[in-house]
Amino acid sequence: MVYGAIEAGGTKFVVAVGEKSGKIIKRESYPTTEPAETMKAVIQFFKQYEDELKAIGIGSFGPIDIRKSSATYGYITQTPKLAWRNYDIVGAMKKEFNVPIGFTTDVNAAALGEVSLGAAAGLDSCIYLTIGTGIGGGAVVSGIILEGFSHPEMGHIMVRRHKRDRFTGSCPSHSDCLEGLAAGGAIEKRWGQKAVELADNEEVWNLEAHYIAQALMNYTLILSPERIVLGGGVMKQRQLFPLIRQKLKALVNNYVQLPDLDEYIVPPKLEDDAGITGCVLLAVDAEKSN
Repeated sequence: MVYGAIEAGGTKFVVAVGEKSGKIIKRESYPTTEPAETMKAVIQFFKQYEDELKAIGIGSFGPIDIRKSSATYGYITQTPKLAWRNYDIVGAMKKEFNVPIGFTTDVNAAALGEVSLGAAAGLDSCIYLTIGTGIGGGAVVSGIILEGFSHPEMGHIMVRRHKRDRFTGSCPSHSDCLEGLAAGGAIEKRWGQKAVELADNEEVWNLEAHYIAQALMNYTLILSPERIVLGGGVMKQRQLFPLIRQKLKALVNNYVQLPDLDEYIVPPKLEDDAGITGCVLLAVDAEKSN
């Protein structure tokens, strides 16, 4: 018996089957084009395992509708990817596979993966923040994915602009929210180069740490997670970690006693497998709760 996993990203869909333990058995990826094309490939992948498929976990780019009482539960909703706007991704899978389906955001799935088998294993709570083309975050609290009337949108909190930063921000909804000032797309627009090409520019990373540390202070004071895991393409610039820790300590200013920051703010142990592993575990949970 296997558990299916779909990490639905804005650039690519990663699909996999795995064991109850979360171990990945087989995985593939497909470009995120239009729903008909991408979902055809996704469905064909799982048809190979139809007789032994116990459940499917979907972690999707958003926004998505996670309210089970809603008429649009299981939909990708107001995404800027217009071809996918108001697309019923859960319904598309239910038409093909008569198994329980778990559904959450891609970053929530990554948080579940890291708290179960990764950098936060053994703890009851963590936040996973991905900083890449955009910024998104998910949280697990007392072992449960944090959701309310919707899912968290941690990338769109407001932060204080650095006094020397004249960049107006790149978020189409909020201009200078966290994503608008600190996502990979914002870095490229502000400096005229991709983040990976700016690795030796200290000014770039000091400014980046200025914004990320503010966000982590807010998350820390609101949720008090036991660990914060920072992933995504921008965070592959590992020089950011000590800068963020230093700036977070200064911002908190001894108001609360923080954990050891070298252990509190860490890269993902599962690296690029955090999301797809979390989706396997989401499928396991879906089977249990069915």
